Amino acid sequence: MSSNLKVLQVIPKLGYGGAETGCYDIAHYLPENGCKSFIVTSGGDLTKFINKEKVKLIKLPVHSKNPLLILLNALALIFIIIFNNITIVHARSRAPAWSCLFATKITRRKFVTTFHGTYNFNNKLKRFYNSVMVKSNLIIAGSNFIFSHIKNNYADYLDIKNKLLVIFRGINVDYFDHTTKTEVEEKKLLKSWGIEENKKIILLPGRLTSWKGQELFLEALNMVNIQLGYEAFYAVILGSEQGRDLYKKKLIRLSEQYRMTKQVKFIDHCKDMALAYKVSDIIVSSSIEPEAFGRVAVEAQSMQKVIIASDIGGSNETVINEKTGYLFESGNAKSLSDKILKVLNLDETTIKTIGIEGRKNIVSKFNVEKMCFSTYSEYKKLIN
Repeated sequence: MSSNLKVLQVIPKLGYGGAETGCYDIAHYLPENGCKSFIVTSGGDLTKFINKEKVKLIKLPVHSKNPLLILLNALALIFIIIFNNITIVHARSRAPAWSCLFATKITRRKFVTTFHGTYNFNNKLKRFYNSVMVKSNLIIAGSNFIFSHIKNNYADYLDIKNKLLVIFRGINVDYFDHTTKTEVEEKKLLKSWGIEENKKIILLPGRLTSWKGQELFLEALNMVNIQLGYEAFYAVILGSEQGRDLYKKKLIRLSEQYRMTKQVKFIDHCKDMALAYKVSDIIVSSSIEPEAFGRVAVEAQSMQKVIIASDIGGSNETVINEKTGYLFESGNAKSLSDKILKVLNLDETTIKTIGIEGRKNIVSKFNVEKMCFSTYSEYKKLIN
């Protein structure tokens, strides 16, 4: 059966987000189990790391939401499916999912979707557009939170014949391992960040967008400074503005208003996120809207770092409060500042214990091997 399984994954772009890395991981896992693996995408930074001997990469403008291009992509996918005798088509975003839906209907192949986010909607048309993600034979939710979201918002689109299940996203726990980083690497990174004093480092990773809660983070840090009466730490806001220039300027002005310009570092990008976690003492995920899964909380725990995350969305499932990290009241800067102060006052033994428990939590529940095996098993069940 394995040798006959040919899986085509379709994703808008292969960047470094959760959906993209999941696609990449599955694509390279399949050939190791005797399956043929294909990816259709419009491009992206991650494409240069694809092993072309194992994974067939095909470029199409599947990132486009233009209805005409969606139709043309469907026709191209029909040709690709037939020519390569594809068994399963797996869509990881809405626009390409519409193309995949048409193509699999015509070619009578199995269709799989992964619901990676909440896909907000404010009218019936947008909700219908989103509903393509539940029109597949197998619908994968990346967390229990997403599973409930689907049930609550798309029940009228769900077909009883189709299967809906949870497969938790996974990370590479070998990459996110604190023992793999050297002191020389750490010093080099800190120097590039302009951090030389021996102070605690609080890291907030994530692209610069309002729902990630950077403003809330700065407000909480100001409260911590007021409470302590001195600057006991550096804060690093790590993430690209992705064209949101005005929002970044707003954050910079806010840091100036709080008189934290020397204390807060804005870093656009870091090629080695495991190293970024390693040099930091506290990791914060301050999202004011629910994370579908929340990679930051998972990666931080894998690196044996204390994570402070908002108590909504996927973080409720990945962080064991008071054991592998801390949850604060979403949207509440005072609650976040209280948690930061608590962690800053922890003794080294407690910090080490939290780190060890966090690592155990991720290795046992959220590692990439488990995600890939579960997905592969569901592919086989679908064909059988």
